[in-house]
Amino acid sequence: MLARRIIPALDIHEGRVVKCVRFLNPRDAGDPVDLARLYDQEGADEIIFLDITASYEKRDIMLDVARRVAEQVFIPFTVGGGIRSVEHIRDILKTGADKIFITTAAVQIPHLITEGAERFGSQCIVVGIDAKRRTTPEISHEDKKAWGAWLQEDDPRGWEVYIHGGRTPTGLDAIEFAAQAAARGAGEILLTSMDGDGTQAGYDIALTRRIAEAVNVPVIASGGAGTIDHLYDALTTGKAEAALIASIIHYGTYTIGEIKAALQQRGVVVRVP
Repeated sequence: MLARRIIPALDIHEGRVVKCVRFLNPRDAGDPVDLARLYDQEGADEIIFLDITASYEKRDIMLDVARRVAEQVFIPFTVGGGIRSVEHIRDILKTGADKIFITTAAVQIPHLITEGAERFGSQCIVVGIDAKRRTTPEISHEDKKAWGAWLQEDDPRGWEVYIHGGRTPTGLDAIEFAAQAAARGAGEILLTSMDGDGTQAGYDIALTRRIAEAVNVPVIASGGAGTIDHLYDALTTGKAEAALIASIIHYGTYTIGEIKAALQQRGVVVRVP
């Protein structure tokens, strides 16, 4: 079995790492290069950087941060935010980044997935999906009683894709979109539950599992990690091949070493330095 990956997520806003709750109210967490270097030393498998407002504000990609990280970090890292062309992909990869990821552009410029994969290889192209459970009018007490856990675990309303850092709904079904992205050439899916993001209440396991079963590429679970149990569930029941973490390491709840040791004790195959 391939080792499951533990991947710190560094959301960048105005040159600093921040952490939001459900994509709102950013809280400072430190310098991106310092944190990346620390997580590399602690045993992270990869690191993902996202400029959280670049697409919405239509700003340039963060080449300077990527260059500085490449000089001091020796594990693979991925950069996203504001990437809208093959030239942007090339510029990011030239800094020393190993992969890029696109979220808004994957919806608005879907041929960029294929063009990027053809030019640089699918292994370089990660498609980010920010998904939120659909809402419906209040259902009757009888229906709630009859549907019970089914509504909670495998919601028949489905999940909708959002872009522009969670600001704009698209009407697209998240599971169908993931399958299309993989068919177009995405090498991985970075799946973020907007409902869970920053809450530390757990990943959306039903969503993660549904998408993992719908695609033939690795799925990275994101949004909601607060305990070792949450990671374990995402990597087992959720069928994710990697788990993204942020708040629980930025603010000292766990170290990456503690997370990996606990997962290993529970039978999850992880890389231990």
